[in-house]
Amino acid sequence: MALPTTADEPVDEEKLDELLGMAVAELGAAYYAPLIVIGDRLGLYEALADGGPFTPAELAERTDTVEPYVSEWLAAGAAGGYVTYDSETGRYGLTPEQAALLADEDSPAFLAGGFQGLMGYQRSLSAIEADFRTGEGVGWHEQDGDVCHGTERFYRPGYETNLVADWIPALDGLDARLRAGARVADVGCGHGASTVIMAEAYPNSAFVAVDYHDRSIEVARQRADEAGVADRIGFEVATATEFTGTDYDLVTMFDAYHDMGDPVGAASHVREALADDGAWMLVEPFANDRVEDNLNPIGRAFYCASTMACVPNSLDQGGAPVLGAQAGEARLREVITEGGFTSVRRATETPFNLVLEARP
Repeated sequence: MALPTTADEPVDEEKLDELLGMAVAELGAAYYAPLIVIGDRLGLYEALADGGPFTPAELAERTDTVEPYVSEWLAAGAAGGYVTYDSETGRYGLTPEQAALLADEDSPAFLAGGFQGLMGYQRSLSAIEADFRTGEGVGWHEQDGDVCHGTERFYRPGYETNLVADWIPALDGLDARLRAGARVADVGCGHGASTVIMAEAYPNSAFVAVDYHDRSIEVARQRADEAGVADRIGFEVATATEFTGTDYDLVTMFDAYHDMGDPVGAASHVREALADDGAWMLVEPFANDRVEDNLNPIGRAFYCASTMACVPNSLDQGGAPVLGAQAGEARLREVITEGGFTSVRRATETPFNLVLEARP
């Protein structure tokens, strides 16, 4: 059978085979994503980490599940490299590295929450497909609950690892101010993971957790109660252009600024809310300034999530301008200074994060 041609150029069979192999690997990965969510919810990874290796029957008995499902689930994980298999004993287990990725929610490498969010995004597929033609959006408040829960679980391990140990100390003088007692607004707090972490670390400071999504604020209150820091945190349902309060020593936004429909207006409002010697800390997904420099696995993941959640939320709120999750430092700096800030610097970074410090 003759291979098709494109623009009078014959198809290179070797390149096609390479592309086909990549696509088959992608298809297998896509099929495995919901199995990660199932394993996470049913405690299958946790059981393997705690007591494995197991045969399928042993794991099914331990987790009160059914062996035929567990058997296929284990084989799928072994085929993808997420589960180990011993052909001599017929048992499956997890290496310490696999457990850190999928079984230990406190590990900085934990990614099961990201897959949970992915499943939530896909439930908005039809709406977002239609929005490609209409230019309308889907707000965070309209997304499936797994989007909010998965997003918290995806980002929280990184916040726990870096926020107090590295990011705040990288800001000029803020660690000492927070230890002595400062006023902080955490805007776009979601379920409050970042607010709770800061409140635990800085008991002399007072915090306000702000989000426009009322159900997320309800969860944030619950998280603060569970952590025993509710007395240090106030809660407000408000947008980034409307939250109340002035003379804040620090305003923070964690992986939220690029989602906003009016980022210039948000910057302007933060400027008004800050004390004259206050600072604004923005934690954003790591991105270079040029598209071609983001064509890598991390950039790809953020571009995909941005298409399904960040851009739809921005458009739902007006989208002026739409930043997206890979805006890059130069574009962020441009919008922040347009909002009235005179100084923006990169305080620090990780492979997943840009941490910017803006000053009035």
